[in-house]
Amino acid sequence: MSERQPLLLQSDASDYEGSRGSAVRPVRSSPPDNTLVNVHSEDSLAVHAAASGSGDDENGSLDKSGYNPTHHRTLEHPTSNFDTLVHLLKGNIGTGILAMPDAFKNAGLYVGLVGTMIMGAICTHCMHMLVNCSHELCRRLQQPSLDFSEVAYSSFETGPIGLRRYSSLARRIITTFLFITQIGFCCVYFLFVALNLKDVIDHYYVINYRIYLVLLLMPMIVLNLVRNLKYLTPVSLIASILTVVGLAITFSYMLHDLPDVHTVKPFASWATLPLYFGTAIYAFEGIGVVLPLENNMRTPEDFSGPTGVLNTGMVIVACLYTSVGFFGYLKYGDAVKGSITLNLPQGDTLSQLVKIMMAVAIFLSYTLQFYVPVNIVEPFVCSHFDTQRGKNTAATLLRIILVTFTFLLATCIPNLGAIISLVGAVSSSALALIAPPIIEIFTFYNVGYGRYKWMLWKDIAIMIFGLCGFVFGTWVSLLDIFKKHTD
Repeated sequence: MSERQPLLLQSDASDYEGSRGSAVRPVRSSPPDNTLVNVHSEDSLAVHAAASGSGDDENGSLDKSGYNPTHHRTLEHPTSNFDTLVHLLKGNIGTGILAMPDAFKNAGLYVGLVGTMIMGAICTHCMHMLVNCSHELCRRLQQPSLDFSEVAYSSFETGPIGLRRYSSLARRIITTFLFITQIGFCCVYFLFVALNLKDVIDHYYVINYRIYLVLLLMPMIVLNLVRNLKYLTPVSLIASILTVVGLAITFSYMLHDLPDVHTVKPFASWATLPLYFGTAIYAFEGIGVVLPLENNMRTPEDFSGPTGVLNTGMVIVACLYTSVGFFGYLKYGDAVKGSITLNLPQGDTLSQLVKIMMAVAIFLSYTLQFYVPVNIVEPFVCSHFDTQRGKNTAATLLRIILVTFTFLLATCIPNLGAIISLVGAVSSSALALIAPPIIEIFTFYNVGYGRYKWMLWKDIAIMIFGLCGFVFGTWVSLLDIFKKHTD
């Protein structure tokens, strides 16, 4: 029980968190590949109980006492700036980049060009908001680090008194959307691999895409029975190499014999613009890895800032997304498909090799994405069993069931572009555009929002933008799915 006492220093009754005392317990964090999937920690959440029932008034003074959370982190394997940059790029670049030409088709060439840069700037700003709120709450709670769901919980617990009862609900909502997002990613990965393999084999023999999904199911289950990410490090390395090589060759195809810009639409239509939003926000959705990466840096002060790791990585990501979307749509026009690899010529040996490489890379990357939903659900399922054998059996069955569930979703929704847009509109917009403004509003409720309350108005504007994308993007994506399914 002594380890679970509130990590708050003694203060007088007028302090924000009331009169409490304890020593600071440093956090021993694991390497980034492990922390990326540690989205929910029950032990670390115990500290937040200090905020509830503290008895302070809304205008009480905050106890910051010069506490710097980055000086109290004890890391077994801290990452360098370059390591963090690589992990940030890997966390943001996936199937979304290959879907950007389809996003430009739904927006138009110039609308997509400007819109992608604006979307990248907003998403990057929301990542900074989350990091700043984490630092503020860590100082307030005398805690070395917090993850996404803990930040949401703490912002409510230390915010308006009338809303503190919803702190646990806020934590559950963030955890639920993280689960939905990663399950959606896994479904997209499943379908992506099947469609690319089908595109290669169709040159020789046409088979229904569901046959490929069935053939992939058993290898996918076996690969995802591996529970220790340490053994999957070579798999991740191979996937990264294949992705880089595949993207480079795909670029060479896109840039060859480009048509004139007048051959494509500068603006598509208002009806398809929500589909663009969903695909673009899906591609930029890397906010779930931001806090784990910052928490495990050797020099976390280098993460933020104008030339910090976060801005550097997101500028690279935005440039890659913009260039792939622009040149991919310019090259193939309205004939562009849900993944740009599906537009590469079928009879060309190099293009066939690219499709196979990208299919293998995404197949191997499925496991890392799958670890997040498993890590969320597995502790709850295993808690219902008393013996270690029962827990192991339950964990194995859970993995089989979840992989099969993503397989069934991929089987029911063959439209890759529409499902990417749906996942982006539903879960990515909630995590990347709606949650950070709400967290910042509650975090700085007792601190202030600056001159003319500019922070409050800015957060409201971003939140409205995210909500509009959530509602209209989800609606249009569902209509697109059902329309093509009935066709």
